[in-house]
Amino acid sequence: MLTYSFDKDSKMSLYEQLYRHIKLDILSGRLKAGEKLPSKRTLADHLKLSTITIKGAYEQLIAEGYLYTIEKKGYYVSQVDMPMRSLDAPKTAIAPAKNEFRLDLASNSISSEHFPFSSWSKIMRRVLSEHEAELLGSTPFNGALALRQAISDQLWQFHGMQVDPEQIIIGAGTEFLYSLLIQLLGREHCYAVEDPGYGKIARIYASHGVKIARIPLDEKGLSCDELQFSDAEIVHISPSHHYPTGIVMPIGRRQELLRWAGESEGRYILEDDYDSEFRFIGKPIPSLFSVDKNECVIYLNTFSKTIAPSIRISYMILPMHLMEKYRRELGFYSCTVSSFEQYTLAEFMSQGSYEQHINRMRNRYRKKRDAFIKLIETDALAGRVQITEQDAGLHFLMKLDTGLNDEELKAAAAERGIRLSMLSDYYFDKKNAEAHTIIVNYSGAEPEALKWGIGVLAELIRG
Repeated sequence: MLTYSFDKDSKMSLYEQLYRHIKLDILSGRLKAGEKLPSKRTLADHLKLSTITIKGAYEQLIAEGYLYTIEKKGYYVSQVDMPMRSLDAPKTAIAPAKNEFRLDLASNSISSEHFPFSSWSKIMRRVLSEHEAELLGSTPFNGALALRQAISDQLWQFHGMQVDPEQIIIGAGTEFLYSLLIQLLGREHCYAVEDPGYGKIARIYASHGVKIARIPLDEKGLSCDELQFSDAEIVHISPSHHYPTGIVMPIGRRQELLRWAGESEGRYILEDDYDSEFRFIGKPIPSLFSVDKNECVIYLNTFSKTIAPSIRISYMILPMHLMEKYRRELGFYSCTVSSFEQYTLAEFMSQGSYEQHINRMRNRYRKKRDAFIKLIETDALAGRVQITEQDAGLHFLMKLDTGLNDEELKAAAAERGIRLSMLSDYYFDKKNAEAHTIIVNYSGAEPEALKWGIGVLAELIRG
């Protein structure tokens, strides 16, 4: 029986989603020429859709030649000619468009049903009625005081960080904040980034014309020995949960980094704490900022992971001496987040809704992670997979026992409707890349699609 997942909040109609799913199965060969499809009523009952939706999808597929009908017998798959490919030619995947992947493990997303629409909309209406003057007036260069105070309170309660609201700068996304930091700290310096690491960070630095040092990782995170040998004066790290390896940097390595920064004036650590709220075992890891005695750590975080990717509100915390420099040299910049969004988020945090939302999502993600790991370890991949780095954040690693190289595996999976991201994709120095390891971004995946995908991956690695 045909089984698919549907996004009922998508701008794409349900019949079009079904049409795309069936079309992809025909093109990938999962549905063979001459194979009979379920009747409209049978498929509607199975998928919990209306018969009109099924009829619309089937009729579109008939119109395009992917299906044909036999009177009083039903719907059948047409013979579809595929382009011939030389046996000696490289197997390049014709990847479906993003919304055509039945299983996407390469990107993190959240289900719209988990967004706190009710409380968020109530707060929006209250902000409109109670903050008329603030909404129409200018916002301070570093953001609305109400939001900076709410962030300061939350950091104290969750991380034990004592932060003056005057140290906080609000910006529309961390990418924008990186560019401000380059202007503040200077383009003449060498900036170190992690290898492997989130590639966009290095691209942003490179786009501003700064020199980049790519520092390899060991089992404890960024290598301080390699950092010492580099020309770097500024290092960008994610110690609480590295992406993509998932490494949580131990206290000893953190102290090494702080000593490195304190050895020479002008050295700084940029601490990217992008998803520390989603730690499932033990207490939150103390931030580098909270134990820094030399004012050499700049702390960055975002609400995109904890609330929604569309909430483009991030912030950075500067040591006091850098805040004075920022105010003097870059204070002419206007805050890039609308006052309406800032006051809404401030209210959301100050009334306790943010903490409640984080607790709910942490529980949901923990249960989803546990269910996914159990499914992976007991289903078709049992005995051919190793799960690591699953105790924090919204991804874990899945190492497969396979003879396929990473590009072959990604291409074969894409042809079957699965989007994969491999650990090797995040290495600049490919000779050090760890092969056969999938980064499982699980927050937006559904168990039904994952179960199907596990079966497909098992077929692929068996050859």
